[in-house]
Amino acid sequence: MTKENRGTLTVFATYVTSNILGMIGLSCYILADTFFIARGCGAAGLTALNLALPAYSLMHGLGLMVGMGGATRYAIAQAGDRTARQNVFSHALFLAALMSVPFLAAGLAAPRPFAALLGADGAVIGMTVEYLRTLLLFAPAYFLNNLVLAFLRNDGAPRLAMAAMLSGSIANIFLDYLFIFPLGMGMFGAALATGIAPCIGLAVQSLHFLRGKNGFSPRRTLPDVRQALGILSLGASSFVLELSSGVVLLTFNMLLLRISGNVGVAAYGVVANIALVVIALFTGVAQGMQPVLSGCFSRGEHGSAALVYRAAVVTALVLAAAAWLLGSLFAGPVVSLFNREGDRELARLAVSGIRIYFVSFPFAGINIVTAAAMSAVVRPREGFLISILRGLVVMLPMAAGLAALFGTAGVWASVPAAEAVVLLLLPLIFRMGSKAGPDFSPLD
Repeated sequence: MTKENRGTLTVFATYVTSNILGMIGLSCYILADTFFIARGCGAAGLTALNLALPAYSLMHGLGLMVGMGGATRYAIAQAGDRTARQNVFSHALFLAALMSVPFLAAGLAAPRPFAALLGADGAVIGMTVEYLRTLLLFAPAYFLNNLVLAFLRNDGAPRLAMAAMLSGSIANIFLDYLFIFPLGMGMFGAALATGIAPCIGLAVQSLHFLRGKNGFSPRRTLPDVRQALGILSLGASSFVLELSSGVVLLTFNMLLLRISGNVGVAAYGVVANIALVVIALFTGVAQGMQPVLSGCFSRGEHGSAALVYRAAVVTALVLAAAAWLLGSLFAGPVVSLFNREGDRELARLAVSGIRIYFVSFPFAGINIVTAAAMSAVVRPREGFLISILRGLVVMLPMAAGLAALFGTAGVWASVPAAEAVVLLLLPLIFRMGSKAGPDFSPLD
């Protein structure tokens, strides 16, 4: 291995490790939310949380689209003048503010219709409305947090981004406990803790500006439609990744409500939230890879770019293997943590779900990293195609078909089946896009 390649891998390890640690913190607070709600509000609270999660996925996905798309353009523009870089951030900031408005309005004016649209019924609609209303009121903080985190990573501050994510996550876990148990605030308390987390993260991120180390800041600039569309196109795969999570959650909720009722949705709440932890780790690898990969690509170092991609795939596979092994061995004890009432049917469905669903992780890890890599080297079409295939086009028919054939087990099995199909399609996707995009392929 050459000295140049060793240096590239060292930078890759620094960025990915920092981002994975930050995503572990994020994952812990997702699990803490699930755990404390399950313990404090029972299976009904767990069902309400799972019904509200698609709204969170949509909000988070749009924030990532603007953040990752803007940050990728920012990284590629590093060789240009400061004004060009500032224009990228200013446009991304405007897009983030604009996108937060509908969520804020829904939280203020229409949380109940929104909850009903997500499938909440009379038994849990009150809890779902309470959680949604509070969560949506923090939409501007979520969008700004996702935006600044992505720019920090591309501005040479991956450790500060990690510290911001960990600070928000740790605060969320503490506040979850405080609000739900000693203060007895129930679902409102859980949502309030979740909403405060990005505000704390933003406070930590502000150190980058206070120290004068920022290469980006807002500036007055004329609207540029091409700039805005460029940001959105490069972030589209990140958006589809999160949006598909929300759509799959909604679809699975509907299928399981029909097959197993509220207990099936509660079981899926356990499985999905644990799975989100592992998916967050893959996202951490992808987001940590992006600044390094974009930097190599902008300098014309395509061999180094391919090396970074392969290192990211290996990292994702190691994480996937560890998650599958732990899930297989400890499914029962883990499920019992979220089953306060000792519901045997919930336990049976969730344990079965973990053991089947977790088979998807090796395929999902490669697919997520590859979609991000394509966007990082300005081939957004391939990144978008991979994301929409794995999240919607293949997943939804697979879920409906296997659910009809095998019931609840078919719902669980649809995830590994869909991810495996998309993985098999990757070489075809690369060949289809190779003539239209830059001269870079992960298969080099």
